[in-house]
Amino acid sequence: MAKQIQAIRGMNDCLPQDSGLWQYVEQVLRDTAASYGYSEIRFPIVEMTELFKRSIGEVTDIVEKEMYSFNDRNGDSLTLRPEGTACCVRAGNEHGLLYNQEQRLWYTGPMFRHERPQKGRYRQFHQFGLEAFGIGSADIDAEVIILSARLWQKLGLTPYVSLELNSLGSNEARAAYRDTLVAYLEQHKDLLDEDSLRRLYSNPLRVLDSKNPAMAEMLAAAPKLADHLDAESTAHFNQLQARLTAAGISFTINPRLVRGLDYYNRTVFEWVTTELGSQGTVCAGGRYDGLVEQLGGKPTPAVGFALGLERLILLLQTLELAPVLAPTADIYLMAMGESAELAAVSVAERLRSDLPTKRVILHCGGGNLKKQFKRADKSGAELALILGDEELARGEITLKWLRQDQPQQTLKLSELAQHLA
Repeated sequence: MAKQIQAIRGMNDCLPQDSGLWQYVEQVLRDTAASYGYSEIRFPIVEMTELFKRSIGEVTDIVEKEMYSFNDRNGDSLTLRPEGTACCVRAGNEHGLLYNQEQRLWYTGPMFRHERPQKGRYRQFHQFGLEAFGIGSADIDAEVIILSARLWQKLGLTPYVSLELNSLGSNEARAAYRDTLVAYLEQHKDLLDEDSLRRLYSNPLRVLDSKNPAMAEMLAAAPKLADHLDAESTAHFNQLQARLTAAGISFTINPRLVRGLDYYNRTVFEWVTTELGSQGTVCAGGRYDGLVEQLGGKPTPAVGFALGLERLILLLQTLELAPVLAPTADIYLMAMGESAELAAVSVAERLRSDLPTKRVILHCGGGNLKKQFKRADKSGAELALILGDEELARGEITLKWLRQDQPQQTLKLSELAQHLA
């Protein structure tokens, strides 16, 4: 017997009993984005490796440790996309969508990172992302956050998530703060763990994001980025807070929130939960005004967010908020007799044409009536249709309700669709 081939570690199948929940969540995301005037964009799973090195930053965990990169037959270095924002910007630049224009875009699909698989965190995972280009004012920052809040409302998650905000300021203000922070961290080098020592000079703001409890007290006393913001960024941040307050959205300012990607400036935010243990971030994003130019386009302000579908679905399941989904069928058509089996094919097709919203399963594989009823019950269908040779000769069919206490009926085949409608 041949050895079974298993799925790659951290890359999971979505089985039929789960796919309905995925479709439900994806539809809520699509409908919500559309209600705010956002349009879908699709881009390839594989991109040039240089795209992510230039956008995410070479001294980040994603680029240093987690990307799936390989050389193709032409010797080009390609990478399975680890996130969507850089891809969206690349596509916008390439197709002339961004310069001197406003664009509201969303996307969804698989992303890839080689990290230790754990609950809600996988090597192939699925993201929903949303990006707004061409607007530099705080009102668009507020819009993307308010849109995300509406997602939680629709999914029933509002009581279980909270919003954290911070501002990273302008690139110039952040550079000045970086020098101050490095000087402080150098004074406490003996407390820094291996990761923090590695980042001390290449990406010191990421040290603030450390979850190491041994460093917590020292980091809490570190200089605050908020004290080094430029006037324009401070005004922008105040305007954002005012709009969120006007929209009735509560938030906490978290001065240690810096996000893990190099391209962020000014607004950064995360929606977090305490319901998933250490995997507390449900959705995250912010402003990245320099990225379009960094990737070869004209200067273009931009803001967006991304959320992981696996973690979102896990949260719904953990809180028992996953909706009860409809069964796979509405009508189960069974036939007994050679002539009836042939005619049943046409009957099923007519029903699918006349009742396009109904899901019709035609029994396949033969078997006696008891076996067919067993299959009908397992399908979850509301009703069964039974066609026998004698009924066919009379132009009739039997209708039996499977979930309701109603009497069995005999109907004319010519009136069936009208009756069921």
